Amino acid sequence: MSKLDIITLPDPVLRQMCVPVERVDDALRRLVDGMLEAMYEAPGIGLAAPQVGVSRRVIVLDVSERDGEKNPIVMVNPEIVRFADERRTYEEGCLSIPDVKVEIERPAGLTVRFLNRNGQRQELDASGLFATAIQHEVDHLDGRLIIDFLSRLKRDIIVRRFKKQARIEAE
Repeated sequence: MSKLDIITLPDPVLRQMCVPVERVDDALRRLVDGMLEAMYEAPGIGLAAPQVGVSRRVIVLDVSERDGEKNPIVMVNPEIVRFADERRTYEEGCLSIPDVKVEIERPAGLTVRFLNRNGQRQELDASGLFATAIQHEVDHLDGRLIIDFLSRLKRDIIVRRFKKQARIEAE
């Protein structure tokens, strides 16, 4: 697969509800490999398929230490089935909204069901940064972005800035 580019706001693909994956096959694994490559190159800790222009329910994550051994996780059709009662606040960034950070309070833990890169059903408990990253990427699959946690005024300012930047780049 050729190198995947990470798309940015205001691309409308970022606002689409993604469709479930019906079959885990070699084409999907090539997509996943390209997503991991793009995520590591960015660098980031998570990436959802719509961020590379593919409206499918696929995310990749790796919250391991930057200098340590890579521990990529692929989730196809992820479904959060349980949230912890405890909540935690993280400052989140997004590869599709560069240079924007938003403090977001989310459940501190969760249980997620998904298919792995081989199509096998998995269930995983996650907490801390890993749980936050899963929620962030699943939001992408539903067309939700970190700026949706801001006031309308702040969100509109950011969207206008990215629209202006896109017009300038198109000239």
